[in-house]
Amino acid sequence: MDARLPVFPLGTVLFPGLVLPLHIFEARYLDLMRHLRGLPEGTPREFGVVAIRSGGPASVSAAPEPESRGTEAEPRSGQPELTDRRPDGSPVTLHEVGCTAELRQVTELPDGRLDVVTVGRRRFRIARVEEGSAPYLTAEVEWLPEPAGQEQLADLLAPRVLAVFRRYLTLVRDDPEEISEQLPDDPTVLSHLVAATAALTLTDRQRLLALPDTAGRLSAELRLLNREAALLRQVRAVPVPLTELAVPASPN
Repeated sequence: MDARLPVFPLGTVLFPGLVLPLHIFEARYLDLMRHLRGLPEGTPREFGVVAIRSGGPASVSAAPEPESRGTEAEPRSGQPELTDRRPDGSPVTLHEVGCTAELRQVTELPDGRLDVVTVGRRRFRIARVEEGSAPYLTAEVEWLPEPAGQEQLADLLAPRVLAVFRRYLTLVRDDPEEISEQLPDDPTVLSHLVAATAALTLTDRQRLLALPDTAGRLSAELRLLNREAALLRQVRAVPVPLTELAVPASPN
């Protein structure tokens, strides 16, 4: 069933169950927060987070994930062109699949800006961007529930992903044992946690979010984690400081 949803373009990918703190200062998204806070008690206070494909950054600060190390992919053939505009009028192209963020905590600052804490809830695909219906971006969206039929494969893949992720954490964290003790056993929760916390590019994260089921995400994450671990081991094996490996920027 399609639904109408406020949409917030960001330079990050949100996954269900993951915390996303935001510092909000653009007028239209301050309006969005006021709208959400004014909803009747018991009404879900959620908005859609969609990663920016190309264009300038949104007027917001977000710090839930490492920075992207790669460039974003071009739109797929046949994908609708989903765009927003920055306050200066320049276009921003959006990805098609996003995740809703539920408003959990709001801190008002003296200058009118807001620090908010949100949690990812459910995936969606944008069907159509609406213009002019509100100060902030809104869209018609199609919900993407977890499909049935792949549970057995997901159950088989989860322990393998968990083992590889634990090894990966020993390469990137100061105290991997403390973190690995808190890793979930549920395959779907694990797939979202790995996608959000591994040092992946925005493009990799977006592809994981868009995969239709947990088994597909876990399978892709096995490949990505093995790739990242191999790169980390290779870098650590280089007997010179990393600063000496920097390639000067090309003037072209």
